[in-house]
Amino acid sequence: MEESKSIKEPDPFSFDYLGSDLTELILSHLPIRSIVRAAAVCKPWRTIITSAAFSRRVSAAKKPWLFLYGQNNIFLKNNQAFAFDPESNEWIKLPTALFPLPTSQAWTPHMFLAIVYATPEESFVGSGGFFFTTAAAKFSYAPILKDGAWRQTPPLKFSRCNPLVGVYDDRAGFSKFIVVGGVRFIGGLVDIEDRLAVEIYNPFSNSWDLCPPLPADFRSGNSSQWLSSALFKGKFYVFGICSCFVSSFDLSKRFWSEVQTLRPPGVLFSFLISCQDQLVLAGLSNAPCGPSFNLWKVDEETMEFSEIAIMPQELLYGLFDSDEDDKLASLKCVGLGSLIYVFNEEHHRNYPACVCEISSDSGKCSWRRVPNLMVPANRFHKVISFCSTISLGNILQSEG
Repeated sequence: MEESKSIKEPDPFSFDYLGSDLTELILSHLPIRSIVRAAAVCKPWRTIITSAAFSRRVSAAKKPWLFLYGQNNIFLKNNQAFAFDPESNEWIKLPTALFPLPTSQAWTPHMFLAIVYATPEESFVGSGGFFFTTAAAKFSYAPILKDGAWRQTPPLKFSRCNPLVGVYDDRAGFSKFIVVGGVRFIGGLVDIEDRLAVEIYNPFSNSWDLCPPLPADFRSGNSSQWLSSALFKGKFYVFGICSCFVSSFDLSKRFWSEVQTLRPPGVLFSFLISCQDQLVLAGLSNAPCGPSFNLWKVDEETMEFSEIAIMPQELLYGLFDSDEDDKLASLKCVGLGSLIYVFNEEHHRNYPACVCEISSDSGKCSWRRVPNLMVPANRFHKVISFCSTISLGNILQSEG
C-alpha cells in the first residue's frame, strides 16, 4: 500500500517563489530609504541587504544626494540638516547629531549655562562620501551618515577656514583628501597675504603632505565662499565663481597648471562641476530677454566651451519670491554624477531648488523642480551645500 505524500507547491505570489537572485535585483531598484526599511521586513531580505556585495553594488549605482546644512552661529539648537534623494524625489531631515559640534562656548552672566556657538575660524563641508570640519589647524572627517564615526587627523600645517576639500583615489586605490585654499585668521582678522599651501592627507599613514599653494591670481578670493572645485581625470580644478579664473592641480605630479579665464559672454557668476564624465560650467548670464541660467560643456584641454542647456524661465523665477535687484546673487549650484542642482541659499520658500539631469546616452538635459522642504526651515547665518554619493553600509550600521 503506497503512502500518499503531500507536496507543498510554492506560492507564485510569494517572494520566496522568486529566488534570492531575483529578489536581490528587485530590492536593488528601490530608493535607499526603502531598502533600509525592507531590511526589517524579514530575515532573508535582511541577509541580502546587509551583505557587503549588495551594499557596494547599490551604493555605486544610486544617484548622488543634495545636502543642505543650515548653521546658526548663536543658537546651536537652530541648526538643521536636510538631504534630497533624487530617486525617491523627497527631502529627508537628518539628525544634527551626525554633524560636528562647534568647539567654542561661553558662559552667560550669573547663570550656570553654557552657550555653544560657531566662531569664524570653524567651517564644515562635505565631499566624496565624507563630512569634513576645520577649526584653525584642527581637521576632522567622518563617513557621511555614519553615526559616531568622527576622526581627528594630526594638525594641519597651516591653520585655515573655509577651504576647498576633495576626495580622490591614488594609483594604489587608497582614498586621500586634498585641502586647498581657505583663509587664515590672525587675531580675529583675515590674513590676505598668506597663500596657504595645498595639503594632502593620507588616512592610511595618518600624515599630511605639503604641496604648492594656489596660484597668486586667486589671492583676492581663495576660500570656498568665492571658489568652486571639480575632480576630473586625475586633476583638482579650482574656479573663481566671480573672477572666472581656472587652474588645475595634477594629483599625481602635484603641480598647478597655468591660470586661464573661463568666462562665456554675459556671465555674472558661475560654478565649475564634474558631471557625466565631462566638465560643466553652470552660471547666471545677462541675456537680451533677461537673466538666464546656462550650462556649458568645457573642453579640459583647450578650456573652450559650448552651450548645452538653458534653465526654463519659469523654473528660474520660481526660485525667488521678490523683485529685488540683487535677488539673483543668492543662487548656488552644486553637482555630481549626472545631476546639477541650482538653489536659492536665502530664506525664500524654504530654499527652493531645481535639478538638471544629463543623460549618459544622448547628453540631453532634463530640468525639473525639486519639492519644497517638508518642514519649515530655520533662518541660518550660513548654509553649506554639497552633493555626495551615499553608502548604504554606513546607513545600515547607524540604524543598528
